Amino acid sequence: MSDQTKVFGKERPLSVLAVFGTRPEAIKMAPLVRELRRREGIDCRVCVTAQHRELLDLVNAHFGLVPDDDLNIMQQRQSLCGVAARILTGLEEVLRRRPADLVLVHGDTATTAAAAMASFYCQTAVGHVEAGLRTGDRRAPFPEEGNRLMAAQLCDLHFAPTAKNAAALAAEGVTRNVFVTGNTVIDALDYTVRPDHTFEDEALPPLLEAYRRIVVVTAHRRENWGAPLRSICEAVRELADRYPDTAFIYPVHPNPTVRQTAEEVLSGLPNVALLAPLSTGDMHNLLARCHFCLTDSGGLQEEAPALGRPVLVLRRETERPEAIEAGTARLVGVDREDIVREAARLLDDAAAYEAMAQAVNPYGDGHACRRIADAIEYVYGLRDIPPEPFGGSRS
Repeated sequence: MSDQTKVFGKERPLSVLAVFGTRPEAIKMAPLVRELRRREGIDCRVCVTAQHRELLDLVNAHFGLVPDDDLNIMQQRQSLCGVAARILTGLEEVLRRRPADLVLVHGDTATTAAAAMASFYCQTAVGHVEAGLRTGDRRAPFPEEGNRLMAAQLCDLHFAPTAKNAAALAAEGVTRNVFVTGNTVIDALDYTVRPDHTFEDEALPPLLEAYRRIVVVTAHRRENWGAPLRSICEAVRELADRYPDTAFIYPVHPNPTVRQTAEEVLSGLPNVALLAPLSTGDMHNLLARCHFCLTDSGGLQEEAPALGRPVLVLRRETERPEAIEAGTARLVGVDREDIVREAARLLDDAAAYEAMAQAVNPYGDGHACRRIADAIEYVYGLRDIPPEPFGGSRS
């Protein structure tokens, strides 16, 4: 850990550097940055890696975040090794120029792992937001599970969304400075979802008005590239043919591999909309208005249940089993027949739909950022007692 002999907040504020580089990280870190900047004894700066340039910028603009440092590493058809190398050298320069007491990383991206490693090499303490998610297979999802495992061993503070995540860390021998906080994405929804939201994407209002139901589709994960993604798109095509009163809205990831498959299979269908990536506000408010969500995303498995929307998870495994256990999400895999069967069930069976829509969201209560900020203040001597954990019981 950092030298804690100084009295932070009196002699000088605690210097915290939040590092993130992708859209999901930005959505979940933005409300935390806002919370930390409200704390009198904390000086919170932001460094973006821009692992995903365009999508990251959309989120930062929505939350009004202007990075203090921008590594701007994104390159066309970038490799994971190249991403990691550029983050290591770029963040080292940032920390040498202006040292921090604590670096915060989030989740499971290449930015997460590389920023944790760079901070460790610079002998700077690291806190991991959204720690402890596990599938048990370090190659699935790839590379996210490996990134999480590496971060857990290098980080000094661990902010686990759920008690199950904290237990996963304990099973790996990580027990010190582990705080159960809830997930910050639930906090983010308070900034974004509005009944009077005006959609920026002009294609959305006509779709919401013209169709009886909306199904949101997202599919982009690396392990689904190729045959699995084609199978997912073929399932959406079959569902669109079977349910002409339902619009299937698919904001397509800009990765050329993903876009090519989506356009080959789904272009030309009247009730399938292949859109550019949506702003954070548009995406969250679309989720709030949809019937259910078909996704291989991690974040949507948390966001949609918080909005009362069932989730069919287009993966063979998930590091978010809490939603499966709560009944608000179902793991359906990537086979066309399985996806069509489970989606048709939610479209045809009102009782089955309501059972999922009314399940309790297990990921948070909207106060995760406050708990994380309180925990940081506790560890660094700015407050006397640790935060009450999400779920109410201390370990």
